[in-house]
Amino acid sequence: MTASHSIDQDIRQARAHPAVRAIVIPPCPESLRRLQQIMAEPELDAAALEQLAASDVALAAAVMRLANSPLYGLAQPVQTVGMALTVLGLRPAVELMSAFITRNALQVRSPLLDHFWESSQRRAIACEHIGHQLYSFDPGLGYSFGLFCHVGMPVLVKAVRGYAGTVTEALARKDRTFTQTENASHRTDHAVMGAIVARTWHLPGDVAQAIWLHHDFVCLDDERFDPTVRHLVALGLLAEFLVNQHDGLAPTREWNQHGQACMDHLHVTQDELDHWIDALHPAFEAVRF
Repeated sequence: MTASHSIDQDIRQARAHPAVRAIVIPPCPESLRRLQQIMAEPELDAAALEQLAASDVALAAAVMRLANSPLYGLAQPVQTVGMALTVLGLRPAVELMSAFITRNALQVRSPLLDHFWESSQRRAIACEHIGHQLYSFDPGLGYSFGLFCHVGMPVLVKAVRGYAGTVTEALARKDRTFTQTENASHRTDHAVMGAIVARTWHLPGDVAQAIWLHHDFVCLDDERFDPTVRHLVALGLLAEFLVNQHDGLAPTREWNQHGQACMDHLHVTQDELDHWIDALHPAFEAVRF
């Protein structure tokens, strides 16, 4: 019996905890709900997607800005949302819109989050890219997981006094994990909160489960969890490594401890990882909010 079905039960129990009950989870934005409805149709409706993108000036500008970026190398810049969608392709456009809507629904002013959304979208791009290399795996799940993986952080920064200081402490400590430091101070952590947001915003259960577990690498060998969930946890750490390489940051303690196990789990070689660093560079560079 797998444990993946129990994520909603886990979330209900977490929400009942006094430390979590007081935290306001923003409702799913109507524009994201509409985007999910468009995605749920058997075929993507280009006209519906264009209408949704054009309904918000900032969203339309983001779509056009990406289409006009060096990533696509157009001789003439696009002038309309419809043209931008044609250049991007419908699925990449959906992913950009999802990232933009999520960022704007969870806006928090904090130095801690200066580059949070750029890193989140790059992680999502990397997760999707790795997902394409895996047999019988939905790369779209990888994108959603990568984008929402750390979404509990802006929720906690906004809702919990002193959380930004806890993050600074958690990054510095060597004697316990990031989430252990969060729980010591606040009796919850960003992985739990991220899973709650994911389910509140109607993301698939496997994505929410992987967000809940994304610092718990023991799960890689735990067959109670669905293989998709375990793949997501593993590719999440690979994606973080790729983003950090792009940003010129040293590998994290988690990578040093668990990176090889995640590579082994996904049957990824060091040569492949090195190749992905170069292959993803243009897409990473195009990420600008």
